Amino acid sequence: MVVPFGSARERRSRTTYRPTVAPEGSAHFHNVTGATSSVSRTDSEEVYAGRVIRAVIVDVDDTLCLTQAAALALENEVLAEMGRPPIPPHVHLSTWGAPLLDAMPIRSPGLDLARFTALHQRALERHVADGRLDVVPPENLRALDEFVLSGRKVFLLTSRTEAEIRHMLAPDHVLATRISGVYHAGNMRFRKPDPRAFDELLASTGLPPAQCVYVGDSPGDALAAGGAGLHFIGCLQSRIRTPADFDPRYVDAFVDAFPAIVDAVRQLDPVTPVSSG
Repeated sequence: MVVPFGSARERRSRTTYRPTVAPEGSAHFHNVTGATSSVSRTDSEEVYAGRVIRAVIVDVDDTLCLTQAAALALENEVLAEMGRPPIPPHVHLSTWGAPLLDAMPIRSPGLDLARFTALHQRALERHVADGRLDVVPPENLRALDEFVLSGRKVFLLTSRTEAEIRHMLAPDHVLATRISGVYHAGNMRFRKPDPRAFDELLASTGLPPAQCVYVGDSPGDALAAGGAGLHFIGCLQSRIRTPADFDPRYVDAFVDAFPAIVDAVRQLDPVTPVSSG
């Protein structure tokens, strides 16, 4: 189901924001093979030359993958290994969306962060290998395929560190043929909710903010996208948040399941394909 928020379309001019990163030089991002990449026109893009949305940028946690419960289980496993008590679920929820090492002192006061980081990385690799973390459902992959087939570029943008996202960058990962680039804490100077979190992506691709939509699950995601001049679709599939948690000025639509973003983008971009002949 798609719930449109029409007021977002009139809230401000989306074309006034300019990234602070120069398009040339050090503005690089990970594509799924680890190489530098940029947006280029395809045959599909020529057919859809008149459309508005050219890039769909997707958050990872509780957007592309439902991860909050899995992350809590992972962190509690590490804490148990360290001889520490588990994180109360309500504390984990209250800090969900913050970078891991920013959140852990609140989730587990007095924690040895260096030791936790080392143990967490090993545990993360086990959980990924066992299919307990970062499993992208087939229906979400099909949604990404629809964007790719229509000529749109798909990117990931997350507050995770490179170590936390590295397994999703592998050339044999299911995202490899679907994602044009991945932005994370290792190749971004700023993190959400700072609107400058999108600087590297906008500079590297040369895309105007108005031709991009960010799909995320948190009010901070909406604030970052809105402040940068991007469209924003709120994915509420995790049931952690409701529309009332968001500033409506920065939300174009809400969806209750990730696959519904395909229709939500179509509603943002009701363009009739022009003939390629």
